[in-house]
Amino acid sequence: MRIVAGVATDTGRVRDHNEDAYILEPPLYAIADGMGGANAGEVASQLALETIGDMQRTGETTLDDEVREANRIVFARSGEDTKFAGMGTTVTAALASAEALHLVHVGDSRAYLLRAGSLRQLTRDHTLVDRMVQAGEISRDEAEVHPHRNVLIRALGTEPKVDVEALDLGLLEGDQVLLCSDGLHDMVTESQISAILDIARGAPQDAAERLVRAANRAGGIDNITAIVLEVEPGEPEVGTVAPPSATAPAGRRIPWRAITIVLTTIVLLLVAYTVFRSYLDRQWYLGVSDGHVALYEGIPAAPFGIHLSRVDLDTGIDATAIAKFPTYQGLDEGITYTSRDGALQTVSQMQADLRRQQQQQHPKKNGGGGRGQ
Repeated sequence: MRIVAGVATDTGRVRDHNEDAYILEPPLYAIADGMGGANAGEVASQLALETIGDMQRTGETTLDDEVREANRIVFARSGEDTKFAGMGTTVTAALASAEALHLVHVGDSRAYLLRAGSLRQLTRDHTLVDRMVQAGEISRDEAEVHPHRNVLIRALGTEPKVDVEALDLGLLEGDQVLLCSDGLHDMVTESQISAILDIARGAPQDAAERLVRAANRAGGIDNITAIVLEVEPGEPEVGTVAPPSATAPAGRRIPWRAITIVLTTIVLLLVAYTVFRSYLDRQWYLGVSDGHVALYEGIPAAPFGIHLSRVDLDTGIDATAIAKFPTYQGLDEGITYTSRDGALQTVSQMQADLRRQQQQQHPKKNGGGGRGQ
């Protein structure tokens, strides 16, 4: 038999960078979920898997010892640089042999086995709530919603030495093994995991991508990584890694924070424009257009030559003539009003003033007597 593998990883919809790491170098498969301030979690997960991978390539050590050495390296690095102080990582690693997997595990990443339609968790979470479950203090259902369900009591790199959990799993044709970070199993139920693995049977890459999408649809509150291994007929010493799909490449990071900032900015600009447009629609002024007094909607002046008004009515009144009246000084700059009716009242007053001026300049001549009788 041989193992065909698929992998997908994603930052999720809340975090701004991915602290998960993985190895797909048949016969070695591993995931790590880092923790620590700033980028320390990312450093811890990558450093741990680099150590395991480098040692595995020499072929001179066991996977158990490689994980213990990774613990020593991460712990030493955290003591050398204060910005990495207290960093750590989970590790769940699998080494394939002829018809079995050797699993080594620390933390709350998980390994699952789907066999003959039944899904079971292979690893035990090294968390506070899992210890409470084992002690009978809370139920498994209560543990799933407990506020401290992600508090680790064992992790790689937080202490000089670490106890590792190790187990061997005999493989059967058709078995599907899932290695995943808590960003997946915290968001997707075991029944959903089982259904997705079954639907994508024969296509482990598709299965991994489906699982990550399901976690994101459920909220994606953490980084998400899934490695799916499927046992097929073939040469046992040859591992195969399925190529990532062209439409959803593994490891793609969606810049959700940048997208959120852009969308928020667009919404704020639209709101500001709506408010300003509403303000402009309530502003009126009398100014000059083509030598006539004109009623404008908007404001008379804006910086940088921007026009924020339009002609609503050409009154036909000679602007030069009306400007001679002291009452209408400032017409060239615009005489502002808070309503259209107020501006039209001034237009009526202008027309009356011009008529009165014309009557004064050309008074009617009254006749001296009537027709003779």
